Amino acid sequence: MSPVVVVIADIVGSRMLPDRTAAQRAIEDTVARAERDHPLARRPLTATVGDEFQAEYGSVSDALRSLLLIQLALPEGIELRFGVGVGAVDAVGSATDAIFDGPGWWAARAAVDQAHRLQDRGMPRARTCVVGALEEDAAMSARIPLANAYLRARDELVGGMSERTRRLAYGRALGRTQRELALDEGITQPAVSQTLSSAGVPALLAGLTALEEDA
Repeated sequence: MSPVVVVIADIVGSRMLPDRTAAQRAIEDTVARAERDHPLARRPLTATVGDEFQAEYGSVSDALRSLLLIQLALPEGIELRFGVGVGAVDAVGSATDAIFDGPGWWAARAAVDQAHRLQDRGMPRARTCVVGALEEDAAMSARIPLANAYLRARDELVGGMSERTRRLAYGRALGRTQRELALDEGITQPAVSQTLSSAGVPALLAGLTALEEDA
């Protein structure tokens, strides 16, 4: 079995959505857009069963950057909860499609459950958690708490953004200039700068870069 980073995602409040089919299509379109704009996944987030999706990445940093783009690009009223698992995975023999299992997937399941518990325990905007399998090395074990601390702040910031702010943050995450974003939105560059600063976007992106540099 080889260690990878896997993600299990589910739809927040899926049973309360007025049009579940439209929501499913919107999520799939958003994932496709994020991968087109900045391809990072070994296997992009793909629907499995019920309201669940699964993906694979080559690193925690790739997963966190990709999931941020997806969070920012989702339409208003549609949200995903993400469990990021770090550990070994294996293909289980099946007469039909390949089935994947192992410590990485168990960790991802634990992570999405942890994100759900955080929501229930006074952190309603919590959306993403990382859990490592027991056999992970000391370096990864030390990085995971840092990643989770960053994610608590990130989810809080993203959860408070307006649609326009999320569009601007998405563009900045892709490296677009404030002037380019201002032209797209029909506003001034100072207005873009003020909106991004007020929403904490520079700190959000700097924190992600710091995690990537520490990898």
